[in-house]
Formats: sequence, structure tokens, C-alpha cells
Amino acid sequence: MSLVSDVLDTLSSLPDELLLTVAGVMAFTESGLGMGMFIPGETGVLIAGASVDNRALLGVMLLVVTVCGSGGDHVGYLLGRRYGPAMRSTSIVRRMGLERWDRATAALDRHGGLAIFLTRLVPIVRTFTPAAAGVSQLRYNRFLLASLSAAALWSLVYVSTGALARASLERVGAVLGNASWVVFGVLAVGVAGFVLVRRARARSRPRAASEHCPEGECSAEAE
Repeated sequence: MSLVSDVLDTLSSLPDELLLTVAGVMAFTESGLGMGMFIPGETGVLIAGASVDNRALLGVMLLVVTVCGSGGDHVGYLLGRRYGPAMRSTSIVRRMGLERWDRATAALDRHGGLAIFLTRLVPIVRTFTPAAAGVSQLRYNRFLLASLSAAALWSLVYVSTGALARASLERVGAVLGNASWVVFGVLAVGVAGFVLVRRARARSRPRAASEHCPEGECSAEAE
């Protein structure tokens, strides 16, 4: 556990600007259409949150992650406005899953701009909802409010979880001493396994869907 503490202390010693930049970039890529499939934005923000050792910096990081997360939403929104209904036929949407796109558009039809907030913690779908909002020509002021609110929720969950994880590790280390290595090892393996399985499923489902429904046939049947 001392090794983990040493790593976090090393990260904490980095310039505040660098930590904030990394957290912002991770939030932007996680929210940006398709980028979260290749860059582990959630993990990056968690680690950045765990690297903060004072409340003032933690508050600034919450704000930075919120703004950058909303910035990632704008990528999808602008693409949706640019391509319109043809957005569903783009390669990035097919690769990430037409079923998820349809879930995002259905949520938007039912809840309007609120869907951006409601789907924020749903993997993949959350990156589709801003694009679907752009396709539906949702007014920008409504989109901006929903996006900032959703990004603030996401920021609070992941930055705070990282900060709480650090505090918990320090307490566990003080209580268990060397035995905490066993606890940390089990947790690390469990978290790594969960992330790998989730990403493998996220990549395999669109592939399976495309094999089940060859290109062009699904859109033809839908029409």
C-alpha cells in the first residue's frame, strides 16, 4: 500500500496546471463522439481525482472536468447538426452500435434535452445523445444547459470517487499495514477485469450486430 501512496504522492507533486490539463483532456475524450472507445477517460479522471491533495484544487478540477466534458458533448452536437439524419449511417455510429444510437434517439424523443442528463452515466449512449440532439435540431440554449448539468454530474461522480478512493486507501493502509497489499491486489485485479470485459463487450456488440444485419439491409427494413 505504501507503493500506491508513493505513486499518488508523486502525482500530487506534479504542477497543478498539468493535473488539471490531464483531467480536462480525459473528460473531453470520454464525452467526445467515439473517442471514449479508445482513450480510458473515466480511468484518467479517477486517477486525477485521486492525485488531488487539497480541497481548493479539487474544486477547480470539478469545474475543469465539467467544462471539458461539455466540450466533448459539443463535438457530437455539431456533427449531428452537420449531418442530420444521415448521422445514423456514418461509420462511427455503425462501429459503436446502431442499437445504442436508437436508444439515444428514443430517449431524446421521450425526454427532450433532459435525455442528455438522464443518459450521462450510460456508457456509449451518453456520447450518442448529444449527436442525436444535434440531428433533432434541439435549440442550443437547451442543449447547453442540459450538457453542463450532465457534465457536472459526471464530474462529481468520477472526480469525487477518485478523491474518496485515495482517502480510503490511506485509512486502509494505516489499519491493515502490510496486509493491505492483499486487499489492494484483489481490488486492482477486479477493477482491471471489469474495465477489460466492458470494453471488449462494447467493441464486440457492434460487430455482432453488423454481421447479423449486413450493411444496407437494416436501414432498408427500417424504411
